[in-house]
Amino acid sequence: MLEKILNNRTFILYLLPFFLGLLSVFSFQPFNFSFINFFLLPVLFFILVYVKKKSKSTYRKKPYLRNFFFVGTLFGFGFYLSGIFWVAYSLTFDESFKILIPFAIILIPLFLSIFTGLTTIAVGQFLSYNFSSILLFSGFFSLADYVRGKILSGFPWNLWSYSWSWLNEALQVLNLVGLYAYNLLVITIFMLPAVLFFNIRLNKKILITSLTFLFIFLIYIYGTFSINKNRAVLNYINDNQKIYTKVISPNFELKYNVSLEEIENRLKDLIKYSEPNDKKATLFIWPEGVFTGYSFDEISEFSYLIKENFKKDHLIVLGINTVDKKTGDYFNSLIVVNNDFKILHQYDKKKLVPFGEFLPFDKILNKLGFKKITQGYVSFSKGKISKNISINNLNILPLICYEIIFPELVQKSSEEINLIINISEDGWFGNSIGPHQHFAKAIFRAVENNSFLVRSANKGISAIINNNGEIVKKLNTYESGNIEMGIPVIKPKYKNKNDLIFFALLFTYLFIFLIFKNKN
Repeated sequence: MLEKILNNRTFILYLLPFFLGLLSVFSFQPFNFSFINFFLLPVLFFILVYVKKKSKSTYRKKPYLRNFFFVGTLFGFGFYLSGIFWVAYSLTFDESFKILIPFAIILIPLFLSIFTGLTTIAVGQFLSYNFSSILLFSGFFSLADYVRGKILSGFPWNLWSYSWSWLNEALQVLNLVGLYAYNLLVITIFMLPAVLFFNIRLNKKILITSLTFLFIFLIYIYGTFSINKNRAVLNYINDNQKIYTKVISPNFELKYNVSLEEIENRLKDLIKYSEPNDKKATLFIWPEGVFTGYSFDEISEFSYLIKENFKKDHLIVLGINTVDKKTGDYFNSLIVVNNDFKILHQYDKKKLVPFGEFLPFDKILNKLGFKKITQGYVSFSKGKISKNISINNLNILPLICYEIIFPELVQKSSEEINLIINISEDGWFGNSIGPHQHFAKAIFRAVENNSFLVRSANKGISAIINNNGEIVKKLNTYESGNIEMGIPVIKPKYKNKNDLIFFALLFTYLFIFLIFKNKN
């Protein structure tokens, strides 16, 4: 029976890889069944080795490399189909976009799966049942994740390392090695159970398995030590070294063509949820998208509400559209205003969502009747290089929504940063797994930068995350209200600034593979 299944070309090349890819979604937020990757990735590895052998006999009627491409592409298609299907929710808010939903569900995963297909072409022909092949497999799959995160505008979503977002102790090495090096190590660890089925001596299996468990144990011990040490340091920080902060989550409905009257009511609700205290200096964090479709100048007529309810030692961070009066450029911005509703700081979003915030080839597509998904026809302009936001002793890195998924924005930031503020509109994701996956990226950015992170998300997860990635307080999706805390002003001691460690590990893996390949 088993032999019949293994000889079924349709099952091996198409159905099984696709099914494995679909299952991978359960290893990420909100499910967190990370351990299934100890099964999924080794099985994919075995399929590739099996196909390599069969392509010389049973499958020889088809081109050799095409078989590897089918396996990788179908695995990737399942991976992305189950992992980012929530993208289609963003097309439900405008009737003119609903016709594109089937294309979004199919074409986006299909495009991304090409990265996996090219990876399996590159490594499939060199794989065998040995340890060096595991290194080659892990190295190229991590390289594919790296390229996917960098090429064009980049989309580093659901790297394999994100499947450990729930286990804080396992994340502490992020600050030392960086995201992509950590991702490479995670893939390698997931692959090691394959060694148990290799035709090698038992003592070698025991040695490799023991070293694997020792390595995982050491990472966990280091993480536990780092977290406990950090907690002790934070406990000794007095109130004079803290900035009292309130994160607001209003849970507004996401819709187009909101009237000015509704905008005024939204502003009143935000004030109600903020609960400003006249006697307490406070930094208020409001989410992105609450004044959808309106620019800062257009809502300035309601500035009297801010003046009536907030005092001089109150500052508000919020998301709003802004217009450069000199150039006419239109920005998705994060601003800091005082109680006179005067802009003290402004950050314009740099990483814009293709089709969501700008329309590629807009001159051509506009003539065909297409527009960006967010309200209005004019595409947002890309923000220029801007300085960090300085408030008292805080050096703030602002990240708007989608920008939280890009580790390079943290890497390229100043070493003086001691707080990351992320505002988001997660209503675009609907009642799906999207907001949970989006939130997981914030945990990683806090650990990488060794700094506190505050996140305000409308219809998403709002939270205060400490510099070890621990969730201090949070509001879940569709939960209204505020969370508050005195944020300690701490200076990060170390921050990984580049991907050199990743490339050093990658070349080491390749070097080891070549040595053993030549010996064989």
